[in-house]
Amino acid sequence: MSEPFVSSVMEVRPDWIDYNGHMNMAYYNVLFDKAADEFYDLIGFGADYARTRGFTTYTAEFHVCYVRELHLGDKVRVQSWLLDHDEKRFHTYQEIHHVDGWLSATGEAMGLHVDMSGPKVAPMPEDIALRLADFAAKHGHPDRPERAGRSIGIARK
Repeated sequence: MSEPFVSSVMEVRPDWIDYNGHMNMAYYNVLFDKAADEFYDLIGFGADYARTRGFTTYTAEFHVCYVRELHLGDKVRVQSWLLDHDEKRFHTYQEIHHVDGWLSATGEAMGLHVDMSGPKVAPMPEDIALRLADFAAKHGHPDRPERAGRSIGIARK
């Protein structure tokens, strides 16, 4: 069975705290993004890829579920899984966990592989597609997570 990619430990910074005394919603995205940067290196995405090969990734959609507040100085790790992918897209799911083990937030993204000369969505080169498939084999989610694929709305009677 595969397991999540686990980020390095990150700490909630003073400038991330809002007037309610907890981490502002924007910085949950920062944590998810920093964790993605860590596993992008394994796939071959990232700054080097953009600079040397003319390809990059764009986030087409991102959904966050806030489960439990984070506060100044809290230390967290982000677990990341690849739910699905094809030649041009990849669907990821992430969870922010406090180092004490509890879940703080989940994030789900649809990423696009982009040819920067357009820019336009384009198939991944073979070597990158193979690395993504390898990442999926190691860090794919065995079942669809409960919080994945959620929509937002107000149920009406």
